[in-house]
Amino acid sequence: MKRIIFSLFFAVMAAMTVNAQQIAVVSGGVTTLCQTLKEALNASKNGSVIYLPAGGFQIGTDSINRKVTIIGVGHKAASNNADGNTVISGELCFNQGSSGSAVMGCYISGDVKIGYDGNSVNNIVVKYCNLNSIQVNNNQCTGTIVNQNYIRNASVFRGAPGLFTNNVAHSINDLDGGKLLNNIVTSGQYNYYEGTRPFIFCDNCTIANNILLNYAGCGASCIVSSNMCRNGEWGDDPINIGDVDWNDVFSDYNNGTITPASIFHFSDAYSEYEGRVGIYAGSGFSDSAMPPVPYISFKSIPEQTDNDGKLKIKIRVKASE
Repeated sequence: MKRIIFSLFFAVMAAMTVNAQQIAVVSGGVTTLCQTLKEALNASKNGSVIYLPAGGFQIGTDSINRKVTIIGVGHKAASNNADGNTVISGELCFNQGSSGSAVMGCYISGDVKIGYDGNSVNNIVVKYCNLNSIQVNNNQCTGTIVNQNYIRNASVFRGAPGLFTNNVAHSINDLDGGKLLNNIVTSGQYNYYEGTRPFIFCDNCTIANNILLNYAGCGASCIVSSNMCRNGEWGDDPINIGDVDWNDVFSDYNNGTITPASIFHFSDAYSEYEGRVGIYAGSGFSDSAMPPVPYISFKSIPEQTDNDGKLKIKIRVKASE
């Protein structure tokens, strides 16, 4: 990661000297600048890192068929990045050849799709993003890691395993043999046999230390423990907080909307649960949602040169923790 940060520091500087919307593709220590995300994907090689600066980037249903790491500068309006957010309009489709890929620090208007060509696509990482949903197409796709994201709609794994941790998520469907840990699940899906549940057909899973805002329940043969919900007990050692308003439980609830405005820290009255359940438990949750790469914390670029014909540019760059 240190080598990536070092390389991206110079990639950021190179991109700024040309155009704020330039995309840097780092391959084997060599940086290539591209105009569009599609061009950047075409220019990438197996193992490339694609650095997306702040701004909007379009992608259709283009298939990613090599191992790449796509890194934005974050998706929260109130961040320390002076340039703003990274927004991808469309969906990211990881197909054959893309095992080991990752996407971090982006707002994605559509889904992250994995294995939609019917092949085995393994070890995809989605982190620090705000996206519509995770869609795994077949149960041969293993090792999917979903961590510290805002996921606005139902995610579906179609019988594949996965590690789903420290997310603010709508609901999860058809995970088999996975782990659901330290999430806040805001809604649920309806199933004729089970009714509305946060986890539908999630079998043989470990489900622990989650906060369920509306519903409880899951599939079969799961290890369930230490989950928080209202007016109900589910699994071993449940945390039943009774008939209380979630607005009283959290300091930044925002009516449960899946948005960065809802941070879900516990209020003083429920501070004993901070670090025990929910997104701040376990490996924790980054409120900034910024990946550990350089970002521009300050810049000053005059519109014209001074009397000596010089353009005095001031740029301050930091790296997220």
